[in-house]
Amino acid sequence: MNHPNPIPNPDPDPDPDRTPGLDPGGGVPPGETPPAESSMSGAGPRETYNPPTGWAKGPLVMILLVVGLVAALFLVMAIVIAL
Repeated sequence: MNHPNPIPNPDPDPDPDRTPGLDPGGGVPPGETPPAESSMSGAGPRETYNPPTGWAKGPLVMILLVVGLVAALFLVMAIVIAL
């Protein structure tokens, strides 16, 4: 099923002959664009609550427990193999 293309020109680039504010070479003359923003520091509300980052106690204890169990497993395997 074919639908007619509602856009007569599928080219996304503007036509320099019909676009206002373009120089003959395709550039933009001074004053046509808004001034650049100075920074993003004032873009949102001031954030006053910043929780500390780092490892929580629970995951750290679990990781250390798993590491200890793996080390104990290798130690037991080494003792059994040495006998």
